[in-house]
Amino acid sequence: MATFNLKINNKTHTVEADMDTPLLWVLRDKINLVGTKFGCGIGQCGSCTVHVDGSATRSCLLVVSQAEGMNITTIEGLSEEGDHPVQKAWLKHDVPQCGYCQAGQIMSAAALLENHPNPSDEDIDVAMDGNICRCGTYVRIKEAIKTASKL
Repeated sequence: MATFNLKINNKTHTVEADMDTPLLWVLRDKINLVGTKFGCGIGQCGSCTVHVDGSATRSCLLVVSQAEGMNITTIEGLSEEGDHPVQKAWLKHDVPQCGYCQAGQIMSAAALLENHPNPSDEDIDVAMDGNICRCGTYVRIKEAIKTASKL
């Protein structure tokens, strides 16, 4: 095992892990940030999405040895009070049903709006592609993103 210093949610965490441990498992098992969910383990569902240096990134594909020196934000670090514009819009549009995918959906949407404050429908479709919602709330997700872009 190796020791890694990770900057997560503006705090430095020192963890011991194998070099090839996915960031997802370090977040959940070593740091107890369990808002980031395991879905598929192959980067196809989006449930494990976090921000790495401001970009939406599948944490199941990024190994801990690659994450050192990067600025990582999880759903817990998006907003201390849960009042990020995307979170507010999610509530306004009653997006979640089961809720399992929602942290990843919110993190992808927040990264989109950070880079494209007034996204087109196509921008939203491209940014959210690969974020799977088993409950099928895609219409509400898109409307919430549009609302968040105006907040």
